[in-house]
Amino acid sequence: MANVTNGFSKFMEEAGETGKAYMNMVMQQAQSSALDKKTHELAYISVLSAIRMNSGLDFHVKSAKDLGASRNEVKSAVLVGLPVVGITLTDALEAALKAYDEE
Repeated sequence: MANVTNGFSKFMEEAGETGKAYMNMVMQQAQSSALDKKTHELAYISVLSAIRMNSGLDFHVKSAKDLGASRNEVKSAVLVGLPVVGITLTDALEAALKAYDEE
């Protein structure tokens, strides 16, 4: 898997059946979503940003970009939680836009 963190790669490498079960759950949840794939990725970016899990942003921002998300859509997805979680989103904004701007 490209663009995943070292920690996630290690989890998948070492967790055996647990890692497989986790990925099956993730894939099943995404496939059963009523959201189109781009919107699903943008929503995922919002959640990652809100919980300050910047390590997953690179993968999901690039996925959203590949699905046609604009830089402004990614920025808006990061900032959607601003009224609830506050200024802590600035770190996520920096990480998300850096990932988007990479080739």
